[in-house]
Amino acid sequence: MNWGKWIVVAFVLFISFMAVMITIMMKQDIGLVTPNYYAEDLAFQNKLEQKQNTEQLELKPEIVIEQSQVLKVYFPEVSFIEEGEIKVTRPSSEKLDQQIKLHASADSVQVFNLRPLSPGPYRVKMLWKTEGKEFYLEKLIVI
Repeated sequence: MNWGKWIVVAFVLFISFMAVMITIMMKQDIGLVTPNYYAEDLAFQNKLEQKQNTEQLELKPEIVIEQSQVLKVYFPEVSFIEEGEIKVTRPSSEKLDQQIKLHASADSVQVFNLRPLSPGPYRVKMLWKTEGKEFYLEKLIVI
């Protein structure tokens, strides 16, 4: 055997490897975190004000996911929720995202059933309105 043959074999193997990697990468979904990413970016100042309102609360709401399908929200300081929503998002797949409306209520605990969540990281984003002020809380949860 001569060296020329092994160089050609190595070159062909390298090109085959690169072709397989390019094919795999072309099939990957590279969507944005949210479909309306740019519109949300323009509303950034409003989001900052909502976060500041939340930071001013002495006791912040607590978000807990139990058994990967029950979401509990504890409001220790809030007297009445006028309206709100919770988004449970999975950074790796938009198909696993869930959105829930908060009930207008004076209860300090609200419980919601979710579709079963597969293991991994989730970002829980909660926006609610109380006494005319809007609040925003974001929490990373790993299941």
